Amino acid sequence: GTHTSSTAAGNYVKGASFFGYAPGVARGMAPRAHVAMYKALWEEGATTSDVLAGIDRAIADGVDVISLSLGLDGVPLYADPIAIAAHAAMETGIFVSTSTGNSGPFLTTLHNGIPWVLTVGAANFDRELAGTVDLGDGTSIVGGSVYLGSALKDFPLVYMKACDNQTSLNQVGYKIVLCQSSIYSVTNAKYLVRTAKVAGGLFITPPAYNVYFETFSFPGALISPHDGRTILKYIERNPSPTASLRFRQTILGKRRAPSVAMYTSRGPSQSCPSVMKPDLVAPGTRVLASWSGNAWVGSIGSRLVHGPYNIISGSSMSCPHAAGMAALLKAAHPEWSPAAIRSAMMTTADFLDNTGKPISDLSVNQGPATPLAMGSGHVNPNKALDPGLVYDAHVEDYMRLLCAMNYTKKQILTITRSSNYDCSSSSLDLNYPSFIAYFDANTSSSGAHTAQVFERTVTNVGHGSYNYAARVTPIEGLSVYVEPDKLVFKEKYEKQSFKLRVELNAGMKARDVVHGSLSWVDEQGQHVVRSPIVATTIKLNAL
Repeated sequence: GTHTSSTAAGNYVKGASFFGYAPGVARGMAPRAHVAMYKALWEEGATTSDVLAGIDRAIADGVDVISLSLGLDGVPLYADPIAIAAHAAMETGIFVSTSTGNSGPFLTTLHNGIPWVLTVGAANFDRELAGTVDLGDGTSIVGGSVYLGSALKDFPLVYMKACDNQTSLNQVGYKIVLCQSSIYSVTNAKYLVRTAKVAGGLFITPPAYNVYFETFSFPGALISPHDGRTILKYIERNPSPTASLRFRQTILGKRRAPSVAMYTSRGPSQSCPSVMKPDLVAPGTRVLASWSGNAWVGSIGSRLVHGPYNIISGSSMSCPHAAGMAALLKAAHPEWSPAAIRSAMMTTADFLDNTGKPISDLSVNQGPATPLAMGSGHVNPNKALDPGLVYDAHVEDYMRLLCAMNYTKKQILTITRSSNYDCSSSSLDLNYPSFIAYFDANTSSSGAHTAQVFERTVTNVGHGSYNYAARVTPIEGLSVYVEPDKLVFKEKYEKQSFKLRVELNAGMKARDVVHGSLSWVDEQGQHVVRSPIVATTIKLNAL
C-alpha cells in the first residue's frame, strides 16, 4: 500500500534511490493530490467484506479516484466484490483504476475485466538495473542484477555447467561460478550457489526473464546467452581466469522501450468478453517507490535489509500510475465522467516505442504486442489532456450490457443495488474506445458469422468546430468499413455516431488473434483518436 500510494501521489523527494539503484528525484504521478488509504488486505489474507467496506468508505469520503492493485480470478461480475463496489463508485463519478494481474504471458488470464473500470497491464520502460562483470582480460559485460552488498575484486572464475550439483558446488571454494541456466532451472541454481557459500555467481539466462530472477542476496548477475559465450571463451583460453563484480548501476535510455512485460496478464476478459481488455499498459517493471520502515526490502546473505524505498514489479505497480494520471485529468477536466477520462487515456496511448516501431511483447521475442497484451498502448499523460473526442458511457449503458449478458434480476441487483432498470434495449455493444470481434475458426466468407457490426458515439471535447476523417489500419484476412467515414462537429460537446463493420474474408485458425486500428484524425492535425480493433477465434462465454 505504501509503494502503490506513493506511486500514485507521492510528493517530490530529492536524492531518492534504492541503495544506489535508480537515483534521482522521486515523485508520484499526481504529487499534489491528497491520499486517502484504506486497509483491506492483511497478512492472513483478504476477505470480500473488507474489500467492499474499504471501497464503500472511500465513496462515502468523496474521493475522486480509487486505485485497486488487487483482483480475483475466474469469478463472474455478480460475484466479484471489486466489480460490485466499483459500480457504486462509478455511479457517483469516481474513477477506478485496477490491475490485470501477473499471470502472463498466457491469454484469458487477466482479472478485473470489468466494463466500468480501467484495466491496466504492466510495461517495461527504458531503465535497467545492472551489475558489471570485469573479466581478467579487460572485457566488461553488463548483466541484470539488484544486489545490495559490496563488490568483488579479482576472484577466480570457474564454469560449473548447470550448477545443479550441490556436492560439486560445495567443493568450489571462494570463487565466482558461471552457471548455464534455463528459465526453469535458474531459481534452483541460485539456491544451490547461495547455499554453497561461493564468492558469487553468474547465471546465463534469456534477458527477457531478468525481472523474475535479478534480485540477489549474494554477489550475482544474470548474463545473456550472447555474453555468456564471451565469458566461456575467456575461461577456455585462460588457465587461471578471474572476474570482478560491480553493482548499483542504473542504465537509462534503453532501446527498445516501452515494451509489454512478459508477466502481465492478457485478455480477452472471461467475465465480460464483449468488452476488450486490458485497456492500456503503464510502467510496472522495476518501479521505485516508498516503503514502510518496518518491512524489509532485501537481504545480504542471511541479514535482512530495511530502507525507505523499494523497487518491485507487477501490474500492481502500473495500476497506481494510471490512477495518478486519472487524478490529473480529473483536475484539468472536472466535468468529465469516469468513462470520458478512461477514453482520453486509451485513445491517446502510445502504440510505438522509442525507436518508432510498434511496441513489442517480450513474450514473443520482441515481436509486436497485440491489444490483448497492451490494450490501446502505453499511457501518455500529456496527450490525454486534449484527446479531441471521447467515447462516453453512463450507468444506463452498463445496465443495457448487463441485461444482454443474460444475468438474472438477482444477479443484476447484486451488481447495481437497483431494481429500477429496463432491459428492452439490451446490447453487448458498449460505447467503448476499442473493438473485439469473435469469429468461428476456419469460417470462410461464404459461411455464417462472418461479419460483426459495432455502433459508437463520440463526443467532441475540443474547443470549437472540427472535421474528422476515419483512418483504418488494415487487418490481414479481414475488411473493415466505417460509416460515415467523416464526422463534422460544429461545437464543443456535440455528439456524432458511426458504425464499424468487420468482415472476415478468409478462414482463421483456432485461437487466432489479428488486430488493426481505427483512428479519427482531425483535418487540422491536432488530434488522432485511436482505437484498437481485434478479431479472434478464441472461444469465450462470459462466466
